[in-house]
Amino acid sequence: MSNETILTNARLVLPDRVETGTVLLRGGLIAEISPGRSAAPGAQDLGGDHLIPGAVDVHTDNLERQVLPRSMARWPSASAFLSHDSQVAVAGVTTVLDALCLGDLGFDESRLRTAREGVRDLTALTEAGVLKTDHLLHLRCELPARDMLSMLEEYHTHPLLRMVSLMDHTPGVGQYIDANRYRTMRVRTGEEPEAVERRMVELAAQRETVGQPNRRALLALFAGRDVPLATHDDWDARIVAENAADGIRISEFPVNLEAARAARAHGMAIIAGAPNLVRGGSHSGNVSAAALARAGLVDIIASDYVPPAMIEAAWRLVPEAGMSLPAAVATITANPAEALGLADRGRIAPGLRADLVRVREFEAIPMVLSVWRGGERIA
Repeated sequence: MSNETILTNARLVLPDRVETGTVLLRGGLIAEISPGRSAAPGAQDLGGDHLIPGAVDVHTDNLERQVLPRSMARWPSASAFLSHDSQVAVAGVTTVLDALCLGDLGFDESRLRTAREGVRDLTALTEAGVLKTDHLLHLRCELPARDMLSMLEEYHTHPLLRMVSLMDHTPGVGQYIDANRYRTMRVRTGEEPEAVERRMVELAAQRETVGQPNRRALLALFAGRDVPLATHDDWDARIVAENAADGIRISEFPVNLEAARAARAHGMAIIAGAPNLVRGGSHSGNVSAAALARAGLVDIIASDYVPPAMIEAAWRLVPEAGMSLPAAVATITANPAEALGLADRGRIAPGLRADLVRVREFEAIPMVLSVWRGGERIA
């Protein structure tokens, strides 16, 4: 039985152009690319649909949503992971970094349990070879949290670790730079205003005593290693300069144009959220991803919390930011692969992994019809 697959009559989204052609898959790799249609027996006619590389998602919280489908209904961990795996596969994501939080600031203690069980399940399910998508680990480190460092010391040498992000969710900085917005949000969740004020003061003090020692310890753990470091929710040029000086090369979800421009000036890769693009703005009131893209300040699109949003977000970059389709698709394929050091994927080119997605447009919305990972059909 042949291990070859021929996909023909497809609009191939190549690094520099879109071309109707044929792709030959052999041994899990892209063996050949040729223009035009194939008359070979068994060739699969894609009917003029687009064929793009499999999406590479550097940050998704989707596992957390499978673990807690409702606030009071925790799902069995391994079952939740398998549901998460199926969802990212049908979304056209062939490589996913499961973003798990280390450290609690009193917002959601259950996240720490999710992180521990998530690392356990990621390890076991990967070793069992039962996952549809290639799963890697992204550790999100809450710098002002007292319990962050002990968890990081436990996981920092995990063989599937591919990215680490430095976070600070203290009210008054980063995502919560607007302290009044933070107050309103917490009160709306049912907290008493006095308790919110008290907690804000406590967190600010904790940030002063714990944040910098944790940061220094984290940087020391990864000094000289090839694990990419990112910062989360950069909010001003001074902070970005400090990050760049420390060797951090990725700015994840900058909250305003100032921070994004500073990141670009320092040569950092800039990540924006796919839901921000699809929804037409940030759910937390920060800068819109479309505005960043129009300013040339988006290199990578991550699913954040909605895996199916990735491909739709890439498609939206064409009208929203005037990007070519190959450049837009690169934000979810080649660019994240490059940032992670994954040189074997992210483009349709001979010798690379046969991670591919068939996409058909419906009223300008891209629909995922088929997905191949390593030449095998997974969706």
